[in-house]
Amino acid sequence: MSRRLEDIPVVQVGAIDEVEQSLYEVRKHIYVRAVHGWFARWRWIFVWLTQIVFYGLAWMEWNGRQAVLFDLAARKFYIFGYVFWPQDFIYLTALLIISAYSLFLFTAIGGRLWCGYACPQTVYTEIFMWIERKIEGDRQRRMRLDAQPMSPRKFALKTAKHGAWIAVALWTGFTFVGYFTPIRELGGDILTLDIGPWATFWLLFYGFATYGNAGWMREQVCKYMCPYARFQGVMFDKDTMVVTYDTARGEPRGARGRKADPKAQGLGDCIDCTMCVQVCPTGIDIRDGLQYECIGCAACIDACDTVMDKMGYARGLIRYSTENAMAQGWNFGQMVRRVFRPRVLIYSAILLAIISVTVYSLYARVPLKVDVLRDRASLMREVEDGLLENVYRLQIMNTQEVPHMYRITVTGPESLHVASDDVFELPAAGSRQVPLRLRMDGAVAEKGSHKILIQVQSIDDPGISAVEDSVFLVR
Repeated sequence: MSRRLEDIPVVQVGAIDEVEQSLYEVRKHIYVRAVHGWFARWRWIFVWLTQIVFYGLAWMEWNGRQAVLFDLAARKFYIFGYVFWPQDFIYLTALLIISAYSLFLFTAIGGRLWCGYACPQTVYTEIFMWIERKIEGDRQRRMRLDAQPMSPRKFALKTAKHGAWIAVALWTGFTFVGYFTPIRELGGDILTLDIGPWATFWLLFYGFATYGNAGWMREQVCKYMCPYARFQGVMFDKDTMVVTYDTARGEPRGARGRKADPKAQGLGDCIDCTMCVQVCPTGIDIRDGLQYECIGCAACIDACDTVMDKMGYARGLIRYSTENAMAQGWNFGQMVRRVFRPRVLIYSAILLAIISVTVYSLYARVPLKVDVLRDRASLMREVEDGLLENVYRLQIMNTQEVPHMYRITVTGPESLHVASDDVFELPAAGSRQVPLRLRMDGAVAEKGSHKILIQVQSIDDPGISAVEDSVFLVR
């Protein structure tokens, strides 16, 4: 049956807009208050350590070249005295496994310690907020400034702040590219405006990412973009130390004077000053319980301890603790003893084993790589004097940063010998293909495949040697 036009319900456009808008939360700008204390000092210690390493390591020299350089064009990674090639992919695998197990271990012990102290997002946000406070002032001044209409003073302050942010971001991008292109050459290319397109792209891209993430997005990266915030819950248990509000001690909260007796007023130790919220970089209220937005920076602990000191109360209303410790009323010693539980010990044992194997592998690593390839165009041929010849190609890599002279020797059936040049030189961190011709007496050679061992040994350092097996074919 057909329906009349007037029977069809009409939906107002405004109603649709209201429904759509309700699905999205409008971002509330977070004005973070500066905080001082024990944990704040540790955050700045990690800021300094990470940035000294990141900015300084690119300028350090080792054996006449950059100490850490990932030369993608030449397919060589220089890390201090080591030269790694694509064939050394196993070490990258070991590094990733060590990083993963370290993350599991630290998270099982202390929650999001990485996020709160050493994550690049946290570190650069801390730097950018420090610049913001120095130029625009403290929290209240920044709030008043943003509420004002645009004026010459406001424009000047905003321009200075963003100019400083962009300068730090570009220098960060320049340093990042400097790990893949020699940084001194890169600096010279920039000064002469002779920088290549790929270096330009990555410098601007990394700089833009730093400026956007640390200057504009900040907590949005931690709350919505970082996957770690989403799966951290499966790494926690009831004995994981996390930033915790002592509800039994703090509630019921309420304002009071310094000399007032909270027990007489039926109040807990929390004076509801909201300082813990004002210093939180993600804008959460830790008093609402553990939340995935909490990055474990402990800024709320420093703020609350300062308030407790002023009120004459004991510190620790907000502290690092565990769910079991809060429920059972354990002291610090009892809590720490539970931290070293089987899960943590297993993680530690696996991590120690992987690190030990990796370190030993690097220590015992032979700085010479040899690959043997047969010449498939001629499996065997008969040459003068009734000799039979097989031809090979040796791909040889010197992974040390000093040149070496090498000698090729071969072990196999009687009368087998090297018929080509058996001595050659390789430059520092160099590689080359070396043709190898092996011959044996055809009169005594049996038909079939004969196993042989090809050894390449350094003449100036006999300890450097590599042996590869192959076959000598007789038809």
